Amino acid sequence: MEFLNDIIAGELDTYVITAALVVPMVLLLFLSYPMVVPLVAATLIGLVHFSQSDTGVVIQQMVTGISPNALIAVPMFILAADIMARGHTANNLLGLIQAYVGHRRAGLPITACIACTLFGSVSGSTQATVVSIGQIMRPRLLKAGYKDSFVMALIINASDIAFLIPPSIGMILYGTLANTSVGELFIAGIGPGIVLAVLFSVYCYFYSVWQGDLISLVPKATGAERRAAIRKAILPLGFPVLIVGGIYSGAVTPTEAASFSVLYALIVECVIYRELKLDDVLDAALSTGLITAVVFILVGAGQAFSWYISFEQVPQGLLEPLKLEGASQEYILFIIALCFFVGCMFVDSLVVLVILTPIFVPVIDASGLDPVLVGVMITLQMAIGSATPPFGCDIFTAIAIFNKPYLQVIRGTLPFFLILALMTALLIYVPGIALFLRDLAAL
Repeated sequence: MEFLNDIIAGELDTYVITAALVVPMVLLLFLSYPMVVPLVAATLIGLVHFSQSDTGVVIQQMVTGISPNALIAVPMFILAADIMARGHTANNLLGLIQAYVGHRRAGLPITACIACTLFGSVSGSTQATVVSIGQIMRPRLLKAGYKDSFVMALIINASDIAFLIPPSIGMILYGTLANTSVGELFIAGIGPGIVLAVLFSVYCYFYSVWQGDLISLVPKATGAERRAAIRKAILPLGFPVLIVGGIYSGAVTPTEAASFSVLYALIVECVIYRELKLDDVLDAALSTGLITAVVFILVGAGQAFSWYISFEQVPQGLLEPLKLEGASQEYILFIIALCFFVGCMFVDSLVVLVILTPIFVPVIDASGLDPVLVGVMITLQMAIGSATPPFGCDIFTAIAIFNKPYLQVIRGTLPFFLILALMTALLIYVPGIALFLRDLAAL
């Protein structure tokens, strides 16, 4: 009763404020309100009940949250991804990879894994990758004898490499929130993305060996077929070269690379492939506008909420029992990874990002941790959370496009989760996986 009396009386205590903010948020979420409503409502409750402050500050902070120039890249990359997802890009990338590895043991699942990685460097979206690669590869894998639970788990988890391989919307938002170079984050995500693709491919190989004669191999491509596959895939492969190469060389900023990516996608799909018509481009633009509006409203609401809890010094009070001050960098990275992983299991990863990042930024600065390494770690946890039960967004995307029940979709995810956990440990103890290319680019 004393705890409730403190809340009613407006007594300022870290746990009292936390309870007063979290309880309404959870109730509103259970009532199916969109996430922006609980965030804004909690902020207003805190301002009115505990701080007696002008509620106009909420609007000011929301505008501040979406003002950074780096966020201009977000709608650009979303539009470029949508255009390429509607065209021939995914099919041509798959054709190239399958022409060279499809006939080997585990060739088809490795093709799917590498294709997800490459399409991630085109789209930057895990859900677009699930749809584009999954719809093409799932029938081929099933025909070859692979179990559907393995196939769906592979597509869901391999698609999450798109979070790490640039362009990554999560990295852009983290860079904005933590005042960290988006270009460095993009480059640092390449190494972990490649390592993760290799680990998934190794598992696919051993799974295929274990299945033995149940798996059939596809015919080996001829030299003419391989040359044709290369010609078709040259233009899609130019997309990551444009983004990563331009940023890596210093020729363009991430925002400029994003604008060039839209132009490149339009030229490839509308002029060269002639796959898309004007109506398709307009539909992509409309879809981009809707997605961007949702993302920016979440970012703005998250900024207002983060400002309020920072104003009340809630993060310092909540983090104090964890004894982060003076702790080793490995321990701090583990705590950050754990908090983001648990959060992303239950809430949309972008919401977790905008809420938790400002909480940990002072800890990162005080500990001397490289903010780029932390950004890659956080992005990895966003990837894990989006493919992990109970509420991973990629799981529900797979349910929708494959028309399969929830339990069947998640049945084969455990081995991939263990691989992702191993990747987390590797980043903690071998940070050079992420920082090597970044440091090389700085020379």
